Amino acid sequence: MNHLFKEVSENYTLPEAIREAQRCLHCKVPGCKKGCPISNDIPDWISELAKGNFGNAMKIINSRSNLPAVCGRVCGHERQCEGNCVLAKKGRHINIGKLERFVADFDGEAGLTHEAIPEKSRGAVAVIGSGPAGLTIAGDLARQGFRVEIFEMQPEPGGVLMFGIPEYRLPKEVVRREIKKIENLGVLFHLDTTIGRTLTIDDLFARGFDAIFMGTGTGRPKTLPIPGINHPGVRQAIWFLRRVSLYQSGCIDQKEVVIGRGDRIAVIGCGNTAIDAARTALRMGAAEVTVIYHRTVNEMSALRAEYDDAVAEGVKFMWKSSVKEIRGAENDGAPTDMPWDAGNRLSGITVDTEGTLTDMTVDRVILAVGSAPASRIVDSTDGINVDSKGYVLTRDVPYGMTSRRGVFAGGDVTNRPATVVHAMQDAKRVADGIIRYIDAVKLMESIDLPS
Repeated sequence: MNHLFKEVSENYTLPEAIREAQRCLHCKVPGCKKGCPISNDIPDWISELAKGNFGNAMKIINSRSNLPAVCGRVCGHERQCEGNCVLAKKGRHINIGKLERFVADFDGEAGLTHEAIPEKSRGAVAVIGSGPAGLTIAGDLARQGFRVEIFEMQPEPGGVLMFGIPEYRLPKEVVRREIKKIENLGVLFHLDTTIGRTLTIDDLFARGFDAIFMGTGTGRPKTLPIPGINHPGVRQAIWFLRRVSLYQSGCIDQKEVVIGRGDRIAVIGCGNTAIDAARTALRMGAAEVTVIYHRTVNEMSALRAEYDDAVAEGVKFMWKSSVKEIRGAENDGAPTDMPWDAGNRLSGITVDTEGTLTDMTVDRVILAVGSAPASRIVDSTDGINVDSKGYVLTRDVPYGMTSRRGVFAGGDVTNRPATVVHAMQDAKRVADGIIRYIDAVKLMESIDLPS
């Protein structure tokens, strides 16, 4: 089964990477850099790659990105750097993502990069969550001389990178390698530690941290007001993807993944998570997978490249369609943690396509319509304000600080980013805010004012 999850995009060979890098025009006003959310100095590192200077190329990339092997694989290049390449007008854009992936993989596998680790004397920061935002904060602050400790509720760090993106798009060993690089900067990881349960924000301050960053993402899935939606045959996409990751890691049996050979699956939603769930269901043996979306292909939030790959693999799509009923709902109201055994299959769904109703026979429904923040930290902490939907409110000066002094937040928990690189972009701004805050506090503490 695991061979079906082999990475679908093959890496460049060395000669291929050099030839591709040599196509770059090194524009004076690089559109690729403007299109990159983290302002990666793309022409500069591509120029070094074209000359075979891999160490220099990696040093330039590291100055802006803590997760280049990840970004090279899962960033929305078609809408960002590659889409803004001057050669894109002719349909010949530089394959920037694939080049970044090549440099990062080459560096990681050869062990070329040896960064000087600064003394951790500037301050101490606790980071809650080890997803893209948390890892970015940790890497940036560690490089600036801060002692950083990450608190992660899962038994392995990585967040959505480890448990939410399928192996065929982002191999877990790549994520582990990127995390190891951040660990080598002196960052300490505390796993199986849930802030709001194991420890509180006040506990962290009591341990001497100067600032705390909340990068907990959105762990509470959203639902839809559809009759039968609470049937145990309906599951959340993030739940399903995590189950598959656990199965591939040997933590659970295949039957606990719940989608098996011959199943007919309907996926509601058409973002990247929905596409990931659909393609993963096929790899788990589903006979038929249909994505149902209430808008058109041009309005989906999923990347076009991911959609094209899904179509090529056999995923079907229904546009301008909404699920009106989920049948087999006699167990409505049953606990949503019930196993998906044979007794919890659906009998079918009714779909409305521009006024035309269609009955479809499906065994399972996967819901991929977004998620919202969990309230565990906010509920256990005084002084952190949220909006009506539970997203943490932050200020612009210092950027990212919540209504609780010294507590910062960024990434999905603040309802700003939507992708891995956008979470990284926001986190880099928050890192600057944390640095300004801690430096200012320590400066005031050092001033001996007359009483």
